[in-house]
Amino acid sequence: MIAATLLPEVLEQVTRLAGAGPDALVVQLRLAHPGVHFSVCSDDDIPPRLSPAAGNGLCHLYYVASGEHCLSLTTDAEAATGLVVGLCDGEDE
Repeated sequence: MIAATLLPEVLEQVTRLAGAGPDALVVQLRLAHPGVHFSVCSDDDIPPRLSPAAGNGLCHLYYVASGEHCLSLTTDAEAATGLVVGLCDGEDE
């Protein structure tokens, strides 16, 4: 389960670390939140049918679940084991 309180914390970290690049960002998120799976990609890589759990001008956050030995995107915070940070290119906002 991903607590709702985690979302604003992650958005704040993404804002603070915006210039660090995706690799450094994912490392910092994993260090700050052990036990939560994080992935970072372009928001364009996320299927448009999936609504983000949260977002700001820099990124959208999506829930990811790890059931049945596979990772999958989900809209269910209760089933989620991590977050995907979809970085926006600036043209969407």
